[in-house]
Order: sequence, then C-alpha cells, then structure tokens
Amino acid sequence: MSRKVYVAGKLVPAEQATVSVFDHGLLYGDGIFEGIRVYRRRVFLLKEHIDRLYESALAIRLVIPISPDEMTKAVEETVKANDIVDGYVRLVVTRGAGSLGLDIRRTREPQIIIIADTITMYPQAMYDNGMKLVTATTIRNHPGALSPRVKSLNYLNNILARIEGTDAGMEEALMLNHNGEVAECTGDNIFIVKNGVLKTPDSACGILEGITRNAIIRLAREAGITVEECVLTRHDIFVADECFLTGTAAEVIAIVSLDGRQIGAGKPGPITNDLLERFRRLTRSE
Repeated sequence: MSRKVYVAGKLVPAEQATVSVFDHGLLYGDGIFEGIRVYRRRVFLLKEHIDRLYESALAIRLVIPISPDEMTKAVEETVKANDIVDGYVRLVVTRGAGSLGLDIRRTREPQIIIIADTITMYPQAMYDNGMKLVTATTIRNHPGALSPRVKSLNYLNNILARIEGTDAGMEEALMLNHNGEVAECTGDNIFIVKNGVLKTPDSACGILEGITRNAIIRLAREAGITVEECVLTRHDIFVADECFLTGTAAEVIAIVSLDGRQIGAGKPGPITNDLLERFRRLTRSE
C-alpha cells in the first residue's frame, strides 16, 4: 500500500506529494517542523507538539494557514489513513514558494506537509548496555544568531556534528555551546544523575526544549527526584553517576562513556532504567 502524505490540504499518494522547487523551505531552510511519536494508534503528546510548532512559527513570523485544532485533526487523519499502529509523524510547515531572494514578502502559500510512517530506533542492545558519546568540535548555533527553541528546517549545524560522531564510530555526538558548556546532542537532550539529583542544561545553554525532555522532568518530579535545570560542563558528565539522552525517537537511552571516559558503573543506572519504565508507561496511558 502506498503511503499517503498530507500536502496542500489533502491526502495524496506519497509519489504525488510534491512542493515547488521555489519553496523557501527548500531554498533557504525557511520553515519549521515537529517529529511526533505514535503509540498504539494514538499520537503521543500531540498538543505539546502543536503548541511548540505554532510558537516556532510565531518566532520566525511564519503564518500557518490553518488553526491548531485543524492541524491536530490533519495529523490524526494522516496517521489513520496510513494505518500507523506504532510509528512516527513528521509535520513540516514551509514559508512557501517565492522569488530567488530572502524577502519573505515575496513568498506565498505556506505549505503544510504531514508524513506518517514507521520508525527505526536505536538497536535494543544499546538500550540494554548503553551508548557511547564523543564531543563534537562543531558547537551549537549561537542563540543570538538563531534561537535553538525554534525547531527550524535548517539542521545543518546538527548534521555537521553528527558527521563527526559517525566518523568516530558513534551513534550520537555531544554538542557544546559558545561558552564551552554542555548544550545537547545532535538529536537528543542530555541528563546526568549525581548523588541522586537529576540535572540537565537549562534553556539559556542553547538547547531545544524537547517534548520528551519535559515529560521526563515531570515524571522525575512526580517520583520525588530532585531536578535541576542548570549549567553543565563536560567534567560534570565525566564524574556523573549516570547519564542518559531523551528524544522523540530515542525515548530514554543510557550513556556509558564520553570521549573514552567511563560514566558511573559503565552500564545503564537505576534512575535511568526507572525513568525509562515510567516513560513507557506514560506512552501506554496518554
């Protein structure tokens, strides 16, 4: 069965889903997106993703041509049309077609694209044994140049850092900010555990405030775990008792070494495992 993609306000076969070569999303990365999980046919934390999408649009002065409620319905209908049980949604809004120039006044008809498909996660062995990280020399975009809280279509910064990770034989890479502080990984947020306290970089460190990140913070606090959003350095990760990443695709995955230094016991820790289980229960209940 051919996948159906939502584009230009209707569902069409994937091979017919096209946008103009003059679309500024293609020409300049001028647009926004959300990656959303589907569990048991239900779109997970959809309201939070839709809210962030419209906030990103507001930040870059992109007018989305339909309301949040209409967008929610379009996502759910796309998932249903593709019979997705457990999968992934990529929701994209571009600036629309325009002239060969940067002037947004010369663009028209912002495009909404919704793709619903299956997803490939990290191998199960990595969840069982943990993942290794390397620090990328490519730093996170300076927040004064492009706010990391805007989930834009321009991911070249992350891609260059990811290339460094794959060249080193790693599935992920740690990115620092312009001050040399820990920001996030190329596609995931990062947490550490030290003396029973859960710590993660705050928004001022140049991070995307991940939906999964925020869910884990909420679950940890509900479990009585102290959570601190603060400045972290690589040293904090080196001496942590536990470390893990969170993301829409990754969910929760332990980190057992950074730049060749073993973290904690060198295996997924008890708080990491507990939060992963709590998160998976959440995916089954919401």
